[in-house]
Amino acid sequence: QVQLVESGGGLVQPGGSLRLSCAASGSIFSIYAMGWYRQAPGKQRELVAGITSGGSTNYADSVKGRFTISRDNAKDTLYLQMNSLKPEDTAVYYCNAVVVTPASKAASWGQGTQVTVSS
Repeated sequence: QVQLVESGGGLVQPGGSLRLSCAASGSIFSIYAMGWYRQAPGKQRELVAGITSGGSTNYADSVKGRFTISRDNAKDTLYLQMNSLKPEDTAVYYCNAVVVTPASKAASWGQGTQVTVSS
């Protein structure tokens, strides 16, 4: 069984920064693509940023130039550095990863971490 645990969310003022982390644990053989998604109240979950096992990245237009996704393959950990935060970035942020175990290959989700941008 695989677990993804996010951390680093919180309350920050507009223009501030936060760094989210997502640690994967369990019977992991390898991790393919990983990504950060977010869901604001009353809205659908959307992709914020993704990263392949080789390090190629992609971003939603709304966060380009402000957010940076990275991963530490040795630690099975995903990061999201968020700078110049705006109130519209307020949402629950979820980690997603395609994880290969001895038994399966499947996408897993974390429980989410709240990010609130407000003065």
